[in-house]
Amino acid sequence: MKLSIFNKGVAQIHIAVFLFGFAGLFGKFLSCNPFYIVFGRTFFASIALFLYARFFSKTKLFVLNKKTLFFFILQGILLAIHWASFFHSIQISSVAVGLVTFSTFPLFVTFLEPLFFKEKLKTIDVFIAGSVFIGILFVIPDVDFSNNITRGGFFGIISGFTFAILALVNRRNARISDSIAVAFYQNLFAAIFLFIPIQIIQIAPPQILDLPNLIFLGVVCTALAHTLFIKSLTFIRAQTAAVIAGLEPVYGIILAFFMLNETPQARTLIGGFIIIMTTIVAGRQSPGQ
Repeated sequence: MKLSIFNKGVAQIHIAVFLFGFAGLFGKFLSCNPFYIVFGRTFFASIALFLYARFFSKTKLFVLNKKTLFFFILQGILLAIHWASFFHSIQISSVAVGLVTFSTFPLFVTFLEPLFFKEKLKTIDVFIAGSVFIGILFVIPDVDFSNNITRGGFFGIISGFTFAILALVNRRNARISDSIAVAFYQNLFAAIFLFIPIQIIQIAPPQILDLPNLIFLGVVCTALAHTLFIKSLTFIRAQTAAVIAGLEPVYGIILAFFMLNETPQARTLIGGFIIIMTTIVAGRQSPGQ
């Protein structure tokens, strides 16, 4: 049975979010500076996307006008800030705190999307965003925050806010550009944007042993995941995609259980259940509603 266009978009966004959740674990696997993690991630992702566009698709990467180029540069800057703050959050606190606080971004999208696209804010959108937020509160493993946890949460929220804006800009570009081109350019410009402070500050480079992880992070968890995420926005609304992306901490916690032997608390399971049920409700909303 063939998937409907809307269900195809939902499937794509779920795969992308699973890979995004897995990417969060690299904040602990890699010991290098967050700038280098994101630089390596975007650098290898842009190479993979270029090769795919050149040899396996009909995407024309170098046909740009000034307006489109401006939005691609903006996406690259937002992506760099989003990922740098995300990995910094995880490194100074924990995977769970970084993922959970980043996942506040559906709340930002819910209230920013009507402003960006002159769409009416619906009651169901507010309810869904609120439910996701409640689920996130349950997922937080410990409400007794130390200084590091507080700082980690702060950078996680910055990561969520910049990702919300990025999702809205992606929605605009996904309608006029090929999804491969969008993913390629935002990763390319993110790498260029990060290369400048790396050289100025003279940040210590990663170790050779980190390179395989950076390549996997860039090719699979970024190039593939990002393309699926952007492509899904041609079928579903940014708000719907944002709510489904609320599953990222759930996927991350499940992966941490199997890969890091971290057992979630009962409240974490309750929060995960709330988020999953909310995404099911969001997935039943038609793209035109």
